[in-house]
Amino acid sequence: MKATMPMKTITHAKTDSNTPKAAVLTAAFLILVCLISLIYLLLPAGNKTEYTADIYQNGILIMSIPLVGETESRIFTIEGDNGCINEVEVRPGSIGIISADCPDKLCVGQGFISDTRLPITCLPNRLVIQLRPASDDAKDTAVLDIITY
Repeated sequence: MKATMPMKTITHAKTDSNTPKAAVLTAAFLILVCLISLIYLLLPAGNKTEYTADIYQNGILIMSIPLVGETESRIFTIEGDNGCINEVEVRPGSIGIISADCPDKLCVGQGFISDTRLPITCLPNRLVIQLRPASDDAKDTAVLDIITY
């Protein structure tokens, strides 16, 4: 006679059927937020703000150019301490580096900027071109003292 053992019934833990739905909704929400952020960054700003271009070399402000009064394009050269050369073109409302002797030329590839979202940076030549609203000019003339600091 064979003894048969009663088989135990294995019960699985009950999974919540809402878990996959919640994951999909969370992923869709995050993708939507990323797309809205990307559109906000890539679309041009609606307001027409007038800007001043600040050019820094080695962290020191060497030149400020108001882009408001520019009516035609002009090109000038900035020479660094180690003999590096950047050619900068100022156009009405924008500025950019058109030629550089750095090895990667990423600064030339950045093109022209016309708002404050991203500065133009040439790391090998330690040059940064950054735009700021022209209305900030009044803040630059204020001298810091013990009370305002």
